[in-house]
Amino acid sequence: MIPSKLPSSETRAVLLGSGIALPPLVVDNHRLARIMTTDDAWIQERSGIVERRYVKAGVGSADLGAQAAQAALDDAGVGVDEVDYLVCATMTPDHYLPGSGTLIQDRLGMAPLPALDLRQQCAGFAYGLQVVDALVRSGLARTVLLVGAEVHSSLMPYSEATWRAIEDESAPPPPDEDIAFNSQFRHLLVLFGDGAGAMVFRAHEENDGRGILASRLRGDGAEMKILYTPGVGSGQRPYVSHAGINALQAVPVMEGRAVFKHAVTRMPAATLEVLEAGGYGIDDLDLLVMHQANLRINEAARKQLGLPESKVHNNIQRYGNTTAGTLPICFHEAREAGKAPKGSLVAFTALGAGLHWGSVLLRV
Repeated sequence: MIPSKLPSSETRAVLLGSGIALPPLVVDNHRLARIMTTDDAWIQERSGIVERRYVKAGVGSADLGAQAAQAALDDAGVGVDEVDYLVCATMTPDHYLPGSGTLIQDRLGMAPLPALDLRQQCAGFAYGLQVVDALVRSGLARTVLLVGAEVHSSLMPYSEATWRAIEDESAPPPPDEDIAFNSQFRHLLVLFGDGAGAMVFRAHEENDGRGILASRLRGDGAEMKILYTPGVGSGQRPYVSHAGINALQAVPVMEGRAVFKHAVTRMPAATLEVLEAGGYGIDDLDLLVMHQANLRINEAARKQLGLPESKVHNNIQRYGNTTAGTLPICFHEAREAGKAPKGSLVAFTALGAGLHWGSVLLRV
């Protein structure tokens, strides 16, 4: 192993525990085939997704985030009164304002504390890991709770009849006009699910090499239009309008081929860069946790890095893309499966709208 370039005596953010929250409603591809023109084979061929989870109406990202946070605190053996900073990554907050950070704090019964909201979409949790590292290294915080939570189902432009058909298999399919409407967006609607994950970190001074070791993150607005929402925002007046909604300007635009191209090149490149920054090579890596956007992207990225399947963990097949929730959910399940025992070298990597991308290196 190449010696780490990082001083072993410096304070680092060490992982104490992790937890997840997943809604009980499982929506498989066959259910989606009831409400749009698609089928299981079409979805799996393009994304690898078999099923995803949806919340019930009225459940927001702060609810899932608080559940995941409590699970992580329990796993870490840390009380809510021990946390002195909360970081929340989501692109689906319960409200336009405030963000979900203080709502999670309140649901957990925490005393007032700094609560930071991040909006880097699919790269939000990776950015959150860098923020945790900076907070601990600087001495601004000792115990930090990091949450990634999404309720994508709130963004789906479904009618009440469509929702009934999704939530109740005994309900009739929606009208033909609803099916035609839904089918316009099948390339997006089949991809996303709801879920949340959280991690607890604490300042650590021992010379055992554990903690967040390095991060390499990037943002490039020149590539914004390959994945963005054209309407709803301060770039127009009013911020949101009936005309804009009726023109479907609130529905994201995604150039799938361009996203694929960027993801399969930039995630591997950032991973190699962060390994080098920590003084390691690809052979030193025990586990790579990639953003769960598309199984085909992750398979291509793994092959580009020359990693065996045993050194990656994918769960998009069961949950779809949960944006800021994918990294912590995937890591938690990999950890439960024995893929990330204490001492393991783990890299997290993601790419999302912005564009934002990068990798973070953690010694468990």
